[in-house]
Amino acid sequence: MCFTITLKSDLKKAEKRFKAKFAEPKNIIPIFYSSAFTLPSHPVILNNDPSSIILAKWGLIPHWIKDAEFAEKIRKQTFNSRAETIFVKPTFRNQIKQKRCMVIVDGFFEWREFKGKKYPYYIFMKNEEPFAFAGIWDEWIAPDSGEIIKTFSVITCDANDLLSKIHNTKKRMPVILDKQDEEKWLNNGLDKADIEKLLKPYKENDLEAYTVSKMITQRGVEKNTPEILKPFDYPELNSKIGMNN
Repeated sequence: MCFTITLKSDLKKAEKRFKAKFAEPKNIIPIFYSSAFTLPSHPVILNNDPSSIILAKWGLIPHWIKDAEFAEKIRKQTFNSRAETIFVKPTFRNQIKQKRCMVIVDGFFEWREFKGKKYPYYIFMKNEEPFAFAGIWDEWIAPDSGEIIKTFSVITCDANDLLSKIHNTKKRMPVILDKQDEEKWLNNGLDKADIEKLLKPYKENDLEAYTVSKMITQRGVEKNTPEILKPFDYPELNSKIGMNN
């Protein structure tokens, strides 16, 4: 599962990292906390234009949806898509073959359960570089206005050892693409076997994680602020993930 992400990196840094340009740089602000449940737009790279970073709405609306009310309903059910069933679910099976994207982030949040309570963690690359989730996208035309709306879903898979200890109830994680696989992911010539090879847990040695304040769950609090990412210590938790806690 993956519902909360960051992209606080400088635009130039992200452009250099992915060898792509932001299509609407004036509309990009640092993202210290973004929740799928607020139905945000977020930077993605689509397979039909790998040289451009555009904004798409989080929550996939398949192109064949006709009714606007149903479109909004299904969007709230498609923030994530499971790697294990993505080729068979009607909502996702065509997109995974034809419409893949990279969701550009530099970190994400997950919650760990300990003695009946949940504790938020921030997970990011040790080198603090932006990276990409594997995603799928689609283009939907609003029936009333004719507006063309691009939407996406983040693909999830079984958690690696690190994420299994953090997200220790569901034991899921977003599919993080290896840097050398990013170009391949956007290649239109992939068959099912090629795609499935890329839908795997990311190596944990490249990732780092620490606990953050439960401010992240408070209502009525501005969360898109650097303060949300400050390390926060919980005395009841042992200092290192993987100890007997």
